[in-house]
Amino acid sequence: MDKLKEFRNSKKLSQKDIAIQIGVSPSYYYKVESGYQTPSYEFLLKFKKKFPNVSVDKIFF
Repeated sequence: MDKLKEFRNSKKLSQKDIAIQIGVSPSYYYKVESGYQTPSYEFLLKFKKKFPNVSVDKIFF
């Protein structure tokens, strides 16, 4: 999930900060960004709701 990390860094957010903004636990966000966890549909929806101008396809797929 290098693209997710790049996106987060471009926003100058920590993993904890972006997790809180999206509405997921920091540990779950870490697992998604690290590639240990596949993002759930709910995670993708929350991400898209917080960042509507970002292509989920380009970051996650």
